[in-house]
Amino acid sequence: MSIKSFLSLPFANYIVFKNKKWKHNAIRYQSKVFNDLICRGKNTVFGKEHDFSSIKTYSDFKKRVPVRGYEELSKYIKRVIDGEKNVLWPKKPIYFCKTSGTTSGTKYIPISKESMPNHITAARDAILSYISETRNTSIVKGKMIFLQGSPVLEKTGGILTGRLSGIVAHHVPSYLIKNRLPSFETNCIEDWELKVEEIVNETVDERMSLISGIPPWVQMYFEKLKKKSGKNIKDIFPHFELFIYGGVSFDPYKRVFENLIGKKVDGVELYPASEGFIAYQDSQKEPGMLLCVNHGIFYEFITSDEFFNKNPNRISLSEVEVGVNYVIILNTNAGLWGYNIGDTIKFVSVDPYRVIVTGRIKHFTSAFGEHVIAEEVEKSLKITLESFPLRINELHLAPQVNPVNGLPYHEWFIEFEGDVGDLDLFSNELDRNLQKLNTYYKDLIKGGVLQPLKITVLKKNSFRSYMRSIGKLGGQNKVPRLANDRKIADELSKYIL
Repeated sequence: MSIKSFLSLPFANYIVFKNKKWKHNAIRYQSKVFNDLICRGKNTVFGKEHDFSSIKTYSDFKKRVPVRGYEELSKYIKRVIDGEKNVLWPKKPIYFCKTSGTTSGTKYIPISKESMPNHITAARDAILSYISETRNTSIVKGKMIFLQGSPVLEKTGGILTGRLSGIVAHHVPSYLIKNRLPSFETNCIEDWELKVEEIVNETVDERMSLISGIPPWVQMYFEKLKKKSGKNIKDIFPHFELFIYGGVSFDPYKRVFENLIGKKVDGVELYPASEGFIAYQDSQKEPGMLLCVNHGIFYEFITSDEFFNKNPNRISLSEVEVGVNYVIILNTNAGLWGYNIGDTIKFVSVDPYRVIVTGRIKHFTSAFGEHVIAEEVEKSLKITLESFPLRINELHLAPQVNPVNGLPYHEWFIEFEGDVGDLDLFSNELDRNLQKLNTYYKDLIKGGVLQPLKITVLKKNSFRSYMRSIGKLGGQNKVPRLANDRKIADELSKYIL
């Protein structure tokens, strides 16, 4: 047993024990975070404009700070880019995290000296929680790969700028550097397909024990490994035991991954965002991800069915309920205030506070008032797949409001892996399961407003081709699972089998 492997278990146990303080006292720690944020922010431009000095309670805060998206925050970001200090947070950000927005173009999300460590600590603690619970220390013996964006950084207004995964690559703990792949040179390759080819070449003969990344791009990596070697992943990497993922629900990929790997491996789900590291899976036995309540973020929540009201009710963590769909609002130690990141979540427990991601508040299908959300789509698909030997690579759902014949319907664009079989039987069962999960959708079907869903089968690698066509292949990019229009659907129609 290596020294690193020997020491990993007591270190993991120590961190898990230490984290129990905030894990089981979440409301108290959220109060501390709130008070610290207000204190640090009161002398900033934003703090003065919103009278932070007079804020004593959360109720005071809600009266002074509205919920914002990036568009409303951008005037402050521009002042930071123009060189002004103390705008949203004391001093200037140490990084801008560059993300692609649908309505506001490129977004520049600030990362401060105080917020940066939380991204690293939370990811580390996710791995340590796994080691502590399973006592599996062998994962630290082998190599670890993190499929991520390029670590090459630019400057925006004198501030280092890049994708979140590329920024994080500069902060990998020293004790992991020797285990980490790919090489820095390969990681800097911008062309995603070429980059994955080089990663395959660098890793195919290595002792890989931990692999991490967004599922569709890890799938691409596994497929290229299998093509190069002619073997399943378990035979290429017999010591591969842990897959760390985030960004999209893993359920639709499970069968494809099990087929590619050739065995089941443990998984740990993360919920990192450019705006802050929100949650991580801390247990293989309990559902959901542990909310990071002591990591420089004060959380607010708005029920998703109220969100588009003129004055929706905002609540703090102390008022949330299990099973309710909430839009999550962030206030961070990087200077984001009342910030809507667009995600919806549900709590699966409140002691400790664990969440699942249910989708995006703007990603839904509701052409007729049914408001079908990602959680319902993914759950109905998961239930249906239990009865069919099918494997799915990716999917997108859009309304077909003006069909050539018959009533409108939901059109599911699906890329299958292998033989499809009886598609009608599968689509009928899928429709029945979706009706069980969404009563509004059921009423529209039974009332003769909609006809049952239809599946459009796409060619192999259609979603990758689409992402390549819009310049978003790889990295942290992913195709929305749902839309309320046919912009993506019309493009995917070019790849019909």
